[in-house]
Amino acid sequence: MVDLATRHEAKRRSDSRGVSDTLPPEEAVALLCRVAAEADRAAFATLFAHFAPRLKTYLMRLGLPSAGAEELAQETMLTVWRQAAQFDPASTGVAGWIFTIARNRRLDAARRDQVRSRLRDHLDPAQLETSAPPVADTALDEAERGARLHQALRHLPADQLEVLRLSFFDERPHAEIERALGIPLGTVKSRLRLGMMRLRKLLDDMQ
Repeated sequence: MVDLATRHEAKRRSDSRGVSDTLPPEEAVALLCRVAAEADRAAFATLFAHFAPRLKTYLMRLGLPSAGAEELAQETMLTVWRQAAQFDPASTGVAGWIFTIARNRRLDAARRDQVRSRLRDHLDPAQLETSAPPVADTALDEAERGARLHQALRHLPADQLEVLRLSFFDERPHAEIERALGIPLGTVKSRLRLGMMRLRKLLDDMQ
């Protein structure tokens, strides 16, 4: 696994050089193959220096703020390091493969944001805040609120979590949940109500 020193060195090279010069497709393939076969950190640093700034620009065009785009670009490149062996040069180019990873991560993040938004419609917004003084709504603050919500969800009973997941995460109507779980509609509504009550209490206890 790539360590922090490697990531910092790759970022340092990227920062010092700015957006790197054009990387020929065949060279990008060779570098990625070295990462896959040998965990070659120098090859990864070159790929990082070339792609990370371009990924950040791409993600900002998809609507992310600068800090969020930079973070997601780094997460994308970490995925490239971990999954380099999955790259198939016969089916796609390196750039296409990497940008597809970034796009999928952005879509995943957007879906998580939508889920949190739907849940917040049923919760007191103050329950998702810490007791610390108000600060600007940065990407870090958003991540902390998301982590708090995720932690609370993990403590729900399995039956309540299941109906919450189907309702909020999968956006399935109550009647469809009734059929999927084979339980009465009244039970679906009861588990949703109890799950939301327990979720509110868990979030209150975290403050």
